[in-house]
Amino acid sequence: MLKGTLITLRPVRDSDLEKLYTFHTTIENRGEYFPRGILSQPAFQKQFQENGFWSKDDGMLLIVNPADEILGHIEFFKTVNYLDEYELSYQVYDADQRGKGVMTEAVKMLVQYLFETKRMNRIRLIIHPDNAASRRLAEKCGFTHEGTARGAWYNKGQHHDVVIYSILHDDVIA
Repeated sequence: MLKGTLITLRPVRDSDLEKLYTFHTTIENRGEYFPRGILSQPAFQKQFQENGFWSKDDGMLLIVNPADEILGHIEFFKTVNYLDEYELSYQVYDADQRGKGVMTEAVKMLVQYLFETKRMNRIRLIIHPDNAASRRLAEKCGFTHEGTARGAWYNKGQHHDVVIYSILHDDVIA
């Protein structure tokens, strides 16, 4: 577990699965910019049974408050084999919990953890250009804006541009 001031990042437990699957399938809690795809319940459970949503090059941690209530999740995954990078994905489930610094703390903690434990040189964020909250988060966490990938993301029936932010190992680990 990674403990912060506001939140703790912890692995998914068996007892979390039902609630987590409900969050996963509730499209309305995703906001405007989180992908819409969902897994079937058997596929979701199989993935958990195989590795607990954690392996060498990808993983998911729950974001919980001090009462161990699930606020959201944060994930990392390898982008493509020839790049020395991970990408992060994150979501706070309840709109009332957004804008309170929860995700900023989660991103900072996971970035620190990954650079301390993985031989990876960079971590990137892929953000819709209109997602001002995620862009602010990226900047608060020390990520650098690199540019725009035109038409790279398909969501809600349309292709969208995305902006790319990254942070390097040496930006975090001196």
